[in-house]
Amino acid sequence: MASAARGLRAMPRLLPLLWALLLPPSLQSPARSPHIKKAEAAAAAPGEALRYLHSAELGEALRALAATAPPGLVRLFSIGQSVEKRPLWVLRLTAGLGPERPDEPAGGAALPGRPQVKLVGNMHGDEPLARPLLLRLAWELVLGWAGGDERIVRLLNTTDLYLLPSLNPDGFERAREGDCRGGGAESGRENSRGRDLNRSFPDQFGDAEPNLEPVPEVKALIDWMRRNRFLLSGNLHGGSVVASYPYDDSPTHRLTGVYSKSADDEVFKYLAKAYASHHPIMRTGKPNCPGEEAETFPDGITNGAQWYDVEGGMQDYNYVWANCFEITLELSCCKYPPTSELPKEWENNRESLLAFIEKVHIGVKGFVRDAVTGAGLENATIAVAGIAHNITAGRFGDYHRLLVPGSYNVTAFVMGYTPVTKENIEVKEGDAAEVNFSLQPTVMPPAPNVTQLTAAPAPVTAITPTPVQAEGPNPTPAHEPIQPVDFRHHHFSDMEIFLRRYANEYPGITRLYSVGKSVELRELYVMEISDNPGVHEAGEPEFKYIGNMHGNEVVGRELLLNLIEYLCKNFGTDPEVTDLVQSTRIHIMPSMNPDGYEKSQEGDKGGTVGRNNSNNYDLNRNFPDQFFHVTDPPQPETRAVMAWLQSYPFVLSANLHGGSLVVNYPFDDDEQGIAIYSKSPDDAVFQKLALAYSKENAKMYQGSPCKDMYPTEYFPHGITNGAQWYNVPGGMQDWNYLHTNCFEVTIELGCVKYPKAEELPKYWAQNRRSLLQFIKQVHQGVWGFVLDAVDKRGILNATISVADINHPVTTYKDGDFWRLLVPGTYKITASARGYDPLSKVVEVDSKGGVQVNFTLSRTDSKVEEGKGLVLNTPDTSNPTEKEFETLIKDLSAENGLEQLLLTSSRDVTPYRYRPYKDLSEFLRGLYLNYPHITNLTSLGQSVEFRQIWSLEISNKPNESEPEEPKIRFVAGIHGNAPVGTELLLTLAEFLCMNYKKNDAITKLIDRTRIVIVPSLNPDGREIAQERGCTSKIGQTNAHGRDLDTDFTSNYTRYSAAREPETKAIVENLILKHDFSLSVALDGGSLLVTYPYDKPTQSVENKETLKHLASVYANNHPVMHLGQPGCPNKSDENIPGGVIRGSEWHSHLGSMKDFSVTFGQCPEITVYTGCCYFPSAGQLPSLWADHRKSLLSMLVEVHKGVHGIVQDKSGRAIAKAAIVLNEGLRVYTKEGGYFHVLLAPGFHSIDATASGYQQKHVKVFVRDDAPSSVFIVFDTENRIFGLPRELVITVAGASMSALVLTACIIWCVCSIKSNRHKDGFHRLRQHHDDYEDEIRMMSTGSKKSLLSHEFQDETDTEEETLYSSKH
Repeated sequence: MASAARGLRAMPRLLPLLWALLLPPSLQSPARSPHIKKAEAAAAAPGEALRYLHSAELGEALRALAATAPPGLVRLFSIGQSVEKRPLWVLRLTAGLGPERPDEPAGGAALPGRPQVKLVGNMHGDEPLARPLLLRLAWELVLGWAGGDERIVRLLNTTDLYLLPSLNPDGFERAREGDCRGGGAESGRENSRGRDLNRSFPDQFGDAEPNLEPVPEVKALIDWMRRNRFLLSGNLHGGSVVASYPYDDSPTHRLTGVYSKSADDEVFKYLAKAYASHHPIMRTGKPNCPGEEAETFPDGITNGAQWYDVEGGMQDYNYVWANCFEITLELSCCKYPPTSELPKEWENNRESLLAFIEKVHIGVKGFVRDAVTGAGLENATIAVAGIAHNITAGRFGDYHRLLVPGSYNVTAFVMGYTPVTKENIEVKEGDAAEVNFSLQPTVMPPAPNVTQLTAAPAPVTAITPTPVQAEGPNPTPAHEPIQPVDFRHHHFSDMEIFLRRYANEYPGITRLYSVGKSVELRELYVMEISDNPGVHEAGEPEFKYIGNMHGNEVVGRELLLNLIEYLCKNFGTDPEVTDLVQSTRIHIMPSMNPDGYEKSQEGDKGGTVGRNNSNNYDLNRNFPDQFFHVTDPPQPETRAVMAWLQSYPFVLSANLHGGSLVVNYPFDDDEQGIAIYSKSPDDAVFQKLALAYSKENAKMYQGSPCKDMYPTEYFPHGITNGAQWYNVPGGMQDWNYLHTNCFEVTIELGCVKYPKAEELPKYWAQNRRSLLQFIKQVHQGVWGFVLDAVDKRGILNATISVADINHPVTTYKDGDFWRLLVPGTYKITASARGYDPLSKVVEVDSKGGVQVNFTLSRTDSKVEEGKGLVLNTPDTSNPTEKEFETLIKDLSAENGLEQLLLTSSRDVTPYRYRPYKDLSEFLRGLYLNYPHITNLTSLGQSVEFRQIWSLEISNKPNESEPEEPKIRFVAGIHGNAPVGTELLLTLAEFLCMNYKKNDAITKLIDRTRIVIVPSLNPDGREIAQERGCTSKIGQTNAHGRDLDTDFTSNYTRYSAAREPETKAIVENLILKHDFSLSVALDGGSLLVTYPYDKPTQSVENKETLKHLASVYANNHPVMHLGQPGCPNKSDENIPGGVIRGSEWHSHLGSMKDFSVTFGQCPEITVYTGCCYFPSAGQLPSLWADHRKSLLSMLVEVHKGVHGIVQDKSGRAIAKAAIVLNEGLRVYTKEGGYFHVLLAPGFHSIDATASGYQQKHVKVFVRDDAPSSVFIVFDTENRIFGLPRELVITVAGASMSALVLTACIIWCVCSIKSNRHKDGFHRLRQHHDDYEDEIRMMSTGSKKSLLSHEFQDETDTEEETLYSSKH
């Protein structure tokens, strides 16, 4: 190093020669062009006098240097312009630069493995020493490279260096040479708009993000930094002689004396000393600046805040937001030293500059690659144990982490890969230790640690454990974040076009869907933004924004449209946006009250026109409340949103309002109904969430937002507890927290509810950072998986409890969960029905989410000796079986049925009611048009001789297929409720039309026997009246009998007295005993009932029956909310939309009770809506609401337990009894098949058959796949209750004794026969006479018995015969 330095110092003597060698002949000629001569003279090349260059001259000098340098060494470009449109020049110096390409970013692309360093000068216009020094440094490097200087060649071969001589060229033009102290408006310190550039950056301890519009220089620099991955930086100033390092300010903002320590304090001190130790004045620690002679800095360095507090400084921004280590270098006591001092200043700083640049190579470096493909993993996070500051890898997976000498444990992790930690890495003085990481892609959730866990924090970029691949273009350093341009008020049609446009232009990351309709039938649109739209990725949290709940509060609506534009346009290019979209599933509802918006008026400051929906209800007073009964009927918008919230695993949400400027958090009311602090169990979490938003909005954070409207209103730090501000019963945010896993706050965005359109850009500027920062909070706390110990699959609806916080959350379908928490130590317990709970102690800090996985063992996992345990073991040896099982799983997954509906070739929509004649013709039409998959039969006739039609849909409708599950849909048991009839007719046509058109529907029909009975009471239907919402006309059959009371338990004995409709379905469907599931459709409410309708003390198989009802309700957009909202029972509350029949309307003789008891088939009754006979205009929306639920039944019928019973020889055993859970009994069909639906969980099965041993097995039923059992009977081991071996032994002995006795008798008889041969014929004659006598006695006895029974004395033919013989 010393010899290299000496060589560099000796270079001035060689420079004229090198200069001659470097310049092309045209430039060596005396007749050089005037601009080249001027550039050469101005450039202060080595050997020439240093001087200050004005902006135009500086540009010429830089262009001359770039043109003169060897090819591939220098690139000159501008990162932007100053206020007065002067270019902000940057000179890039590194070896191996290729020729410029039009598709490359300005300055060229990054080079893999080569760390980037920048030196920025003249940030304060009156501190210009860096301008000539950096220009001279550039020339020295170029000529040193050309001359083969070992140190410089090595430096430029391994370092990517960027020199920015002047960040404030406007200020420099106003500054005066020789002004050593500066100050005053005309000094040139600030930019042309009077802004200090070193007080204009976002600050970690500042109130909020500053406005960058007045400082285009700062904005340009920030954008440039975001496009690159600078590792080391120096900010060159003047006014003292010292190296200052972060932090530059503190939370207290005391003027001086507060040491504000960063996580990398040791590294920063090392870097500062590297510069100061080579500077002859700085290293003394005594600058002796005029007027400040007593000021000293040990070792020539100082902590910035300890010297004096600088809020909004550039060096802290580099470290906190850009992963770049920057120090501030004060180079001379005089801010603007005279030109004559420049040579001396160069000598003082030359070696320091080179030594500082070389420090970019300390620490650890390497690549993070995919272990399978070898590809570099961009944005992989590098974490060093004990240092709370992570960095990320570059585009090629290259990383470099500055560290002082020592031993370190370093971890590399990225979403979709298993983290890798390298321990005890030795970092030595000099070049970085090379440590490469090879990360395995994660196929399924990583196995949890079975020991007590103190987890390390995971940053936002490492949220989901499943591989995620970004859609769209790869990030390019050239991209600058694109700001929205669509600032105007969007009425509904305009908004609709906007949303469709972005969904169409960015299909790889967007999905536009609707959660329902408003009163006036406007769609409630939601834009999903995710790298895998339409899919919940296991481990990835879901977030939502809702705007415009009050129609005249419009700022949220427009901000969310701006946010959609911003996220779409910047995905794949802006790192922050890309990280958010890749790690988060974001749902944005711009308008919850589109009807109210259309009534609102621009300029409304504090009015109420348009606030409510079209029914004039306040939607934010319309949700069920924990303290008060909400009497207003649930509105369509409210019901749709509640259904939406319970359909997705939302973790965090914000509801955007207007009329003030504050973040409001739960609870929104209290049991007293007064303005008082109403604390939720997660009060600390909610305060942190609220602050995350308000802190980024300077005006909000100040806490006094609307002084002209509410002069006394004050919100400390811009947040408030809802109830403490004012009481809001029926609010949405509390409902989110109490009824879902979602934490929601309400954000008031401004004092004016409907501002003028020209003010909208201001709102975006004020809230952009807040909107993004709030989304990031979804990754705080803990997240992970709850897995089954046996099959390693996720457990749905497992409970996650945190000790001392009374608010559990539940897992989603893959067993994944998210639990927001503030930093601290927590005891977290995972529990699930049928499993042993498990607790872990977890340390949560502020750096990101901590992954905590739980593996739960089943409580009943030990099986008695000799008894089998079968765990979801479908026969997958057949590829077709495996394919169908996969289909069932896919359709059971979230959005599985939505995807089926979206991919169906076409949908059908009911538009009118069909009377009996039209219904019959429609069914015949289906049968004639689809003869290969339908069979139309009549089950019987009604009282008035109308046919009770049954339509079977199957791939083999006329053949018996006992191995396939069979489902029946029945409607119209009450003639005045014909909605079910139309729904079933529409379902039948939908299935037929999509057969062989839609793969999923085709497979369902091929593997299911579907029977549809659309109208069980056609006579009642004929007299029922449309729009008769409460009318009972047509409810009964023509005899006036309610058919749902006619299925009595003694039916078989008194069948002749039953109604013909009842008799038809009982004899021809129910008692066939071959159905697995029955769904009956009725009307008069919005819920599902399960057996029994009769009063009973206990319900056998209750969990299964309730589960089946819940499946239907959960697939309905609002039924599962449990609030039918029927006019005559507006306060009715049915938890989950499911209730036992006897608890709702108890009665005897119901069809579903009979089906369960005598038909051995579970049946549920679906009440399709409050109105019995709504207008035909409502049929399309009713079909839209129920079609998913109806299809879910076709999926559900394939679950439960499928089994085959055989003996050891492989012979199928029919009519074997299958007893489930020691209660429910079914029988095997032809082929030994049986199928029974059961609720998810463990179930016991006992199988018995005559002549065989009883078999006992246990089966675990999943919620998303069928379970299969194969039962093989052994021959019965007992005969007449005695052991088989004993019976056989006794029987054998008895047979032996009989044979022996027979032999002895035969011998004796033979001897006698020989003695009495003469008497043989006489004996035979007597024997014949004996037989005749016996025969006559028998005949007489038989006659007497028959005569006694029938009182008939007539002689029989047989008796006459015997008389004749006599």
